[in-house]
Amino acid sequence: MKYTFLILATVVANLTFGQSNKIEKETLNSNPNYEKTLADSLGGDDYGMKSYFLVILKTGSNKNTDMELINKSFRGHMDNINRLSNMRKLIVAGPLEKNENSYRGLFILNNINSMEEAKEILQTDLAIKNGILDYEIFTWYGSAALPEYLPFADKIWKTKP
Repeated sequence: MKYTFLILATVVANLTFGQSNKIEKETLNSNPNYEKTLADSLGGDDYGMKSYFLVILKTGSNKNTDMELINKSFRGHMDNINRLSNMRKLIVAGPLEKNENSYRGLFILNNINSMEEAKEILQTDLAIKNGILDYEIFTWYGSAALPEYLPFADKIWKTKP
């Protein structure tokens, strides 16, 4: 009986202190600003993160110097950026400074289900389609809140590119 009481007391103590430790740990790691509805609407996981596709644009294989083709390709490139942005499929785009890797710019694609879908979307870009630009693509894990900057981006440009 004495051993039964000792075992029972040990089990209760372990459960009580173990549970207390778990609650303390969850409290220390929880976010008092957490908004479940917002996190769910953005596709965020428990860390507020999600997967995107990061695209590095680089100089393509088409070395054509026909300025009409080049201008048409880059006008199509800009139109496609705007179209994909309006669809919330593209949330970051921009050029890179001249560099030794011939990297020209980057995209972050949003709400894309697979690498194949990302590649299909990239083929809608006239500069890529015409070989003026090429790309490297990677899966990237970043903040699910990233798309939330888009409404502000539309309020700060003076001249449309």
